[in-house]
Amino acid sequence: MGKLGKKARKFARKNLQSVLKRKRKLKSMFKKKNNSRVQHGDPEDLAGDATSTGRELPTGDIEDASLDIFSSEGDDDMVEDESDSDGFLSEDSNCSYAGGSDTELHLEDAHQSSDLHIHNQKLLSELSKKKKRLDALKRKDPRFVIFLQEHLKSLDSLDDEQLFDEDGSINQNPQSFSAIVSNRNAGKLLSMSTIKNWGQKVKEEHSLSAFRCLLNAYRAACLYGSESTKSDVPNSFPLIQNKDTFCGILMFMLSEGDKLLRDLLELSANCKRESIVKLKNSSKWESVKLMVKSFLKSTLFLLNQFTDLDILVYALNQLRVSLVFFAAYPSLECKLTEVAVHLWATGEGTLSSCSFLVLRDLASFFGQESYENCLKETYKAFISRCKVVDSTSLKHIEFMKASFIELCSIDMQKSVKVALASAQKLSLILKLGLQTKKEALKKICSWEYVLCIDLWVKFVSSNIKDNDLHGLLYILIQVINGVAKLFAGQRYLPVRVKCVQWLNELSASSDVFIPVASLALDILESSNTQEAGKFEKGGVNLSSILKLPKYWLKSQDFQEECVFSAVELLCAHFIKWCYHISYPELATVPVIRLKNFHEKSTFDSLRRPVKRLIDQIEKNMDFVQRKREEVSFSPIDQASADAFLLSEKHNDNSPFIQYYKSTTQNAMTRKFNNDDHKSHKKPKGKKLKMPRKTEVAGSNGMEKYSMMSDEPSNRSQQVTKRKKQKTGAT
Repeated sequence: MGKLGKKARKFARKNLQSVLKRKRKLKSMFKKKNNSRVQHGDPEDLAGDATSTGRELPTGDIEDASLDIFSSEGDDDMVEDESDSDGFLSEDSNCSYAGGSDTELHLEDAHQSSDLHIHNQKLLSELSKKKKRLDALKRKDPRFVIFLQEHLKSLDSLDDEQLFDEDGSINQNPQSFSAIVSNRNAGKLLSMSTIKNWGQKVKEEHSLSAFRCLLNAYRAACLYGSESTKSDVPNSFPLIQNKDTFCGILMFMLSEGDKLLRDLLELSANCKRESIVKLKNSSKWESVKLMVKSFLKSTLFLLNQFTDLDILVYALNQLRVSLVFFAAYPSLECKLTEVAVHLWATGEGTLSSCSFLVLRDLASFFGQESYENCLKETYKAFISRCKVVDSTSLKHIEFMKASFIELCSIDMQKSVKVALASAQKLSLILKLGLQTKKEALKKICSWEYVLCIDLWVKFVSSNIKDNDLHGLLYILIQVINGVAKLFAGQRYLPVRVKCVQWLNELSASSDVFIPVASLALDILESSNTQEAGKFEKGGVNLSSILKLPKYWLKSQDFQEECVFSAVELLCAHFIKWCYHISYPELATVPVIRLKNFHEKSTFDSLRRPVKRLIDQIEKNMDFVQRKREEVSFSPIDQASADAFLLSEKHNDNSPFIQYYKSTTQNAMTRKFNNDDHKSHKKPKGKKLKMPRKTEVAGSNGMEKYSMMSDEPSNRSQQVTKRKKQKTGAT
C-alpha cells in the first residue's frame, strides 16, 4: 500500500474510529486527573502553579474575557427621590374641562376616530356572522342547545341588546359605542380648547391649578399607548380627544414648560445648578417640586418610548434647557444619562448629536459623580455597539469615537485612569491569546477589540501634546506590535494594515520613533506577485472586514492591495523622519528590501509604484547626506540635531512632501473607486469561467508575462477552430 497523501492523512487523523477512540480515552484520563486535584485541594492548583509555563490556561479565559472595565454591582443601587408617586397631580375642582359635556365629547370622539370606528365595525360584522351560525345550529340540533347550557354556564354572554338588534343585525347607534368606551376609560376628556384655556390661565394669571391640569394632560400624552396606561392608572386619568389635541399638548409643554417653571420659581434663564440646590430648602420649592418632577418624568418617559425622530430631537433640545432642574433629583439625572446614552448609541445623525450635547452638559456642569457616570455609560455603550459592525455602521461608530474623546477631554485625570484600565485589559487578553492561539483569533481578531485599540490611539494622538500620556502610549505600542505579530498570515491583511497605521499615527503625534518599516515591508513581501493573479475586481470591501476570504488571496486585487498599502504606509512613516539627521541610516535597510522585491516581481503595474518610492527615498537620502556633511556640530549635540533642516520640514514644496501628498491623493481615489465599484456590482448569477491564460515570451526570450484573454468573441473562435481540427483529424 502506497503512502497516503496530505489530505488523506488529515482525514484519517480526524475521522478514523481508532483515532477518535484514543482521543476520548485521553480526554477522560485528563478529566480524572483534574478532578482528583480539585478534590484533594491541591494548593498549586487553587493558587496557580508557580512553575507552569502558562500554556495550560483554560479556554474560557479568552472566550469570557470582556473589555468592559466597569463592574455592574452598583448600577441598581439608585437612591429614590423624595416622592415616588405615579406622576399625576391632584387637581382642583374649579379646574374645568372646557368644550362640552363628557357625553358630547365622547360622541364627537367616536365620530372623529374613523379608523377605530371602521375596525370596530368589521369586528361587529364578524361577530354577527358567528351569532347567525350559532342560531342556525341551535335550530337544527336541539341537543347542541342542551350542550351549551350545561358546559358554558360560567361564561358571560354578550349583551345582545347593545351589539345587535332583534333581527340579528348590527346595532350602529353611536351612543352604545361611546358607552362602552366611557365605561372602559372612566375619566375626563381633553380637547384642544381645554388646553388653550389652561395655557392662557397659566401665562396670564400664573394659575397653579391650571398648571397642574396641564402637567396631568402632558403626562397622559407621554404615556399614550404604553403598557402603563392599561393598568394601575388613576380613575381621573384624562383621555385625549384626537391627534390634534395630542400634538397640541406635547408642543405646548415642550416649548413653554421650562419658561413656566422658571416663572413660578422666579429663576433667570442663566441660573446654575447651585441655585437649584439652594432653592430646595425654601418654602417656594415645596409648592412646586412635585410639578417639576412630574414634568421631568413625563419628558423622560417620552424620550424612552417614542420612536418618531422629529419628536425626539425636539424634546432633547427643549430638555437641554431644563437640565438645571435635574440637580434636585439625582435618580432622574441617572435615568436621563441612561436614556441619552441609548439614543446616542442607537440613533443616527441629528438624534445622536443632540443626545451627545445633553451628555456633555451633564458631564461638564453636574459635578464629578455625574461626569464619572457619563464616562462609564458611554464607554460601555461604545464597546457594546462595536460587537456587530458592517459597512453602514462604521460611520456612526466613528462619530461615537470622536464624541467620546471629546467627553474624555473634559477631565483628563479621570479619563487617563479609564484609558489605562482599558489598555491593561487589552494587554491581558493579548497575553492569553499568545498562550492559546486558536481561541485568541476569535477574541482578538474582532471589531470590539480592534475598535477599542483605535479609540485609545485616537485619544492619545489628540491629547499627548498637552498632557503626559507616555505611559499609555507605550502600553498601546506593545499591544499593537503583539497583534501585528500574532496575525502575520495573508488573510489578516486588514488587521496588519491597521496596526501599522496606528503606529504611524502614534509616532506622528508623539514625536517618538517607532520602527514600523519592517511591518510594512512584510505586507509587501506577502503579496506573491511572482504568481499570476486572477482578476477579482470589487469582490471585497476591506474597510468592513478583518479577515479576507481564501479565494481572494490569489487574486490580482490582493496583490495590488498589498503593494499599494505597503507603499502608503512607508510614505506615512518616512514623511515624519524625511529631514531628520539620521534619515540615511533609517532608510538603508528598507531600500535594500524594496529593491529585492522590485527585482523579483514580474508585474509592471506593481513594480512602478515600488520603483517610484525607491527613487524618492534615495533622492532624499542624498539630499540629507549632503546637508549633514555641511554641519559642524557634534552628534551628541541634541539641540542642534533637532534643529537640523527645520525650515525644510515646514516647506510644502519639497520633493518628498509633494510625493507624499500625491500618494495620499491616489490612495483616496483608489478607495473611492473600489467602494463605488462595489456599490454598482452586479448580483450574483451563473458562475462564469475564468479567462484562459496565455504565456507570451518577453523581448529577451527569458522573461514571461502572464496575459489574460477575456474577450468572448476570441474564446468562441478558438473553440470553433479546435472543433474543426478534431473533425478534420478524424
